Amino acid sequence: MTVGASADEALVAAAQRGDATAFDALVRRHTAKMYRVAYRILGDSAEAEDAVQEAWVSAWRSLGRFRGESAPTTWLYRVVTNAALATVRRRKPTVPLEPTADLISDRIAVDPEGHVVRTEDAARVHRAIASLEPSQRIPLVLRELEGLSYEEIAEMLDVPVAALRSRLHRARAVLLARLKEMRDG
Repeated sequence: MTVGASADEALVAAAQRGDATAFDALVRRHTAKMYRVAYRILGDSAEAEDAVQEAWVSAWRSLGRFRGESAPTTWLYRVVTNAALATVRRRKPTVPLEPTADLISDRIAVDPEGHVVRTEDAARVHRAIASLEPSQRIPLVLRELEGLSYEEIAEMLDVPVAALRSRLHRARAVLLARLKEMRDG
């Protein structure tokens, strides 16, 4: 167990005992990560902010039911993923993901031409990801962009690991096909 995980567990335990300061510390520690997940699923900053807010309200309400069978971060990813999915279900078509500088790359190239090429490539990848069905986009975002394990994602999405691997395989295949279409078209 990492130091961050044990600190999160301590904060959750304190929050479950009614310590609002501990819950506030969880909010400060994890809001940026939760926003990043919501944004990558929804592609809209206002909707992502709303989803994160809904996720925190849901987490507060369900805090007493959290039994610690998974890491607090896994639980919070699941809560924000569910909030983002609820937003996706409420809207009609998928909104294209608009890449932002902080999501495209943390490293700005010294070479302006190279930076433009990388920015265009990243924008194309983000558009292709946004075009995926939510059942493919969400596990892809969680695995490839957030770096979660297959087991964590399967637990979050309440699917067997084998089914998750199959979804990810299909998502990667569709993503590659869409990127090829964008490049050739």
